Amino acid sequence: FSSRRRHTRFKCDWSSDVCSSDLMANILVTGGAGYIGSTLVPILLSKGHNVTVLDNFMYGQTSLNQLSHLNNFNVYNGDVRLKQDIFPILKQADVVIPLAAYVGAPLCNKDPIGASSTNKDAIFMMLDYLSKDQVVLMPTTNSAYGTGTFCTEESPLNPISKYAVDKVEVEKALMEHGNFISYRLATVFGMSPRMRIDLLVNDFVYRAVKDGFIILFESHFKRNYIHVRDIAKAFVHAVDNADTMSGNIYNVGLSEANVSKWELCEHIQKFIPTFTFMEASIGKDPDQRNYIVSNEKIERTGFKPDVSLDAGIQELIKGFRMIRNTKYGNV
Repeated sequence: FSSRRRHTRFKCDWSSDVCSSDLMANILVTGGAGYIGSTLVPILLSKGHNVTVLDNFMYGQTSLNQLSHLNNFNVYNGDVRLKQDIFPILKQADVVIPLAAYVGAPLCNKDPIGASSTNKDAIFMMLDYLSKDQVVLMPTTNSAYGTGTFCTEESPLNPISKYAVDKVEVEKALMEHGNFISYRLATVFGMSPRMRIDLLVNDFVYRAVKDGFIILFESHFKRNYIHVRDIAKAFVHAVDNADTMSGNIYNVGLSEANVSKWELCEHIQKFIPTFTFMEASIGKDPDQRNYIVSNEKIERTGFKPDVSLDAGIQELIKGFRMIRNTKYGNV
């Protein structure tokens, strides 16, 4: 990409530790100590980029401590909603990755004012301040599809949760900025330095490891999934290819992982044979998302996830032997 400070495109080899160009980007990651950010930030640093993180550390996490010795890493404890916290570092960035958010329907319902001010109002404020030369790599959500049979980026949006509604509004505002890439992320899974157990795959595997059983509501409901390391890979891919990908919306998921809740349990049972699951005879899942998502558009740019659903499940099984769910959630 090009910007006020960069006029040479660079390419990074995902399998190497450094980029092929001597020109690195200044990247701001808000919420960089969170579930995705704590996986993404070390990878960006390993590519040689200068990375600044702004996070309010609302969960008391220490997920970036191991990076403090790196000269190309900087971190601030602050709030993305406050101009005095965000503006001084925002103007230095070539690339902005706004991960700071109240993520998930339960948390947003618990504090709707905090959710709107962080997930939407803070982004609007940031976009008004940004130069058109600065690239915004925005995580949105494919939960905005709500219910549907097969969804592409052109499919109608039907957001059900407040989280998804706010993300749809943010995506519309991004289109006015112009120099953006919007990633409609599938439901993320996998181990991370700032772990979340409340995500669906993580939750199901945790229950299988700790309880040995689960009761399913509307087990035929499908959605798409992707490993957290592949989300990080997708953002690196966007940094590398922003000049050709800018101005577009992409679904980001694992195409082989459009599965129902029942099918997910069958995947888990392959590795925990004693795991028992059954359909509830009455009741309704408050999360009514049900769709199959096409990831063909981003795959045409050369992006391909690395971690299969089965590999992620095996990773989670090992991880959950080490932790208990006393703080690893967003509620």
